[in-house]
Amino acid sequence: MAPRAYWKGTLKLSLVSCPVVLYPATTAAEKTRFHMINRETGNRLKQQMVDADTGDVVESDQKGRGYELRKGKYVEIEPEELEAVQIESNHTIDIESFVPSEEIDQRYLNHPYYIAPEGKAAVDAFAVIRDAMKDQDRVALAKIVLTNREHIIAIEPLGKGLLGTTLRFPYELRDEDQFFDDIKGPKITKDMVELAGHILRTTAAHFDPSKFKDEYETALKALVKRKASGKTIELPEPEERPSNVVSLMDALKQSLKGRGGKKTAAKSHARRATGRQRATKKTQRATARHRKVG
Repeated sequence: MAPRAYWKGTLKLSLVSCPVVLYPATTAAEKTRFHMINRETGNRLKQQMVDADTGDVVESDQKGRGYELRKGKYVEIEPEELEAVQIESNHTIDIESFVPSEEIDQRYLNHPYYIAPEGKAAVDAFAVIRDAMKDQDRVALAKIVLTNREHIIAIEPLGKGLLGTTLRFPYELRDEDQFFDDIKGPKITKDMVELAGHILRTTAAHFDPSKFKDEYETALKALVKRKASGKTIELPEPEERPSNVVSLMDALKQSLKGRGGKKTAAKSHARRATGRQRATKKTQRATARHRKVG
């Protein structure tokens, strides 16, 4: 079954436009989910809205939306009043500008979507926009209305299609200073930094998400399978945390040793020794030639 489009509309670059569809690039369908059940009957529970003060169940026709002005004081907003400020979608992604990808702060990235052409007639125009973006090596910025809210979306080529990622607005980001201001500036020796650098180099790799393993999800599936088959679940013994305090320098040295630091140091030492031997032999040959000429 073909995936269902999340959004349909038009992608525009100046006077060039083509029909496109958006698909969510992520899914949580494979994650293990639990429902609340009644322990006595085994039946699933349902949630109800209850008045916080009276405890009475509130029927659907009594539910409303309110904004809390101060503790316990709300101003009620009617549905038609909300509709008055909702942005009507024109179902158009109108590209406004192109920016270097490295200028986009990673904290602004929100939800990713796949953008594909809708229908055979849209393929040519879609390919022109996609390939032009490849040549420029820039990310397009545009506006899009999703679920009655306007979003900024960053668009870039991805294989045969495009990847669109909605961006957060500045007011949605917390200022890092409130979290980092209290971090002290301790004096770190050069040796410590160099040792840490060695550890970084021994763990250098390339980004490969296929190596990411959700061990908790795997354990959940195994738990459900064992429980459903009637097997008992044995609780593991709690691990004892090491109480010994190791100095930062010792921890760095042990980390380096554990990651083949000795081997790296030995290779480095061997290279230096080989270099000295070559230099000595070169000097000896030069001296011999000088003596022969003399």
